[in-house]
Amino acid sequence: MLQQVNETDDALIDRLQRSAFEYFMLHTNPENGLVADTSIKTSHCSIAAVGFALSSYPVAVERGWISRADAAKRVLTTLDFLADSQQGTERGATGHRGFYYHFLYMETGKRAWNSELSTIDSGLFLIGMLTAAAYFTGNSQTERDICKQAKFLYERCDWHWALNKGPTISMGWKPASGFLRWRYQGYDEAIFLYVLALGSPTHPIPSSSYDAFASTYTWMMFQETPYLYAGPLFIHLFSHAWIDFRDIRDKHVADKGIDYFRNTQTAISVQRDYTDRNPNHFVDYGKDIWGLSACDGPNQTGTKHSLRYAPKLLGYAARGAPLGPDDGTIAPWGPLSCLPFDRQAALDGTKALLSNYPNLLLDGRFPGGFNPSVKGPGPEGWVDDRSVALDQGLLVMMIENARTGMIWNLMRQSPILRTGLERAGFTGGWLDEKPAVA
Repeated sequence: MLQQVNETDDALIDRLQRSAFEYFMLHTNPENGLVADTSIKTSHCSIAAVGFALSSYPVAVERGWISRADAAKRVLTTLDFLADSQQGTERGATGHRGFYYHFLYMETGKRAWNSELSTIDSGLFLIGMLTAAAYFTGNSQTERDICKQAKFLYERCDWHWALNKGPTISMGWKPASGFLRWRYQGYDEAIFLYVLALGSPTHPIPSSSYDAFASTYTWMMFQETPYLYAGPLFIHLFSHAWIDFRDIRDKHVADKGIDYFRNTQTAISVQRDYTDRNPNHFVDYGKDIWGLSACDGPNQTGTKHSLRYAPKLLGYAARGAPLGPDDGTIAPWGPLSCLPFDRQAALDGTKALLSNYPNLLLDGRFPGGFNPSVKGPGPEGWVDDRSVALDQGLLVMMIENARTGMIWNLMRQSPILRTGLERAGFTGGWLDEKPAVA
């Protein structure tokens, strides 16, 4: 879909936000509320995608894209299914100890492939569920049931178990082999996960776990500004989709005189500076063509004679700037998802993408990734043949945070998030204000 002639910025934003939301209308099983990871027909459900869908329904109601009653019914269908689905170590289980397997069969909700019980993806579901519960607080039986089920599902989650007797949260667990050997530590997308775990009234982790997570941060300098390093763009965005980090600080960033919101603004500048310098000479990189993140990309096999340059192609990878990895693949949803942090950079990047690559969008939505350094039928080069649920949900939420602050405002009233942030040592800003009386 080409950018419409004389389309205003607001019209462009609205069009892309609504198209992003439509992903969930098209790729959700209405019988159980499970959401396909990608738009490919054979895609399994990603439990993280369910969380992004649940967070997007309140936006859609306020925008008039779906009725409140229909959205509430969809949310409750999801929560009822997951509340009733099998928890345990059995082969056909959906989850264990309140967590869920990364991928589930769309029809049955049973564990798909040999996927891990994922703490981060379960966390994305849970925080999406809490967002929906914070919005659907009406007097109808459906909305009362949403709040009841959300409380049950959140309080069932055994965060202390997920520590696996260590200081930080394990990335996951498998019934045959036990916990994975990797943990969430150092700066990554897991701040929200620790906030959820700290805020639990039933199975909380200690505040020392957050300090252990943050004590391994890596710092860099960018144009005389301290910068909390993480290469992929999504790391600087995921927790921010729900938590308003403006002017609130923990001791780890307060000592540097910044906050996490400002750090994401610096990350955007780092990305634009990197693509403008274009040290590897990829096609079309520039200050307005940017967005290095975790996304699908072309594989080495079958592309030997189709490269304009000859990097090692990475397939799916967490690409990043300025230290890589990088093979010329861009996540085109990246710039627009940065709208709350740098409106001009987000709009300039989005407009440049749509202008330079007229066939980039898939059914009006950004694909997972594209690589103009790999020859293709048009200037887009290699283009992913699918849209990805997490990308679309992130766009719905971040655009709305830029437009109205809706998700941030909802979650600022959440006792769970407030408790978790305070136990992590956050102070200042809106945390110093008295919470609204429910």
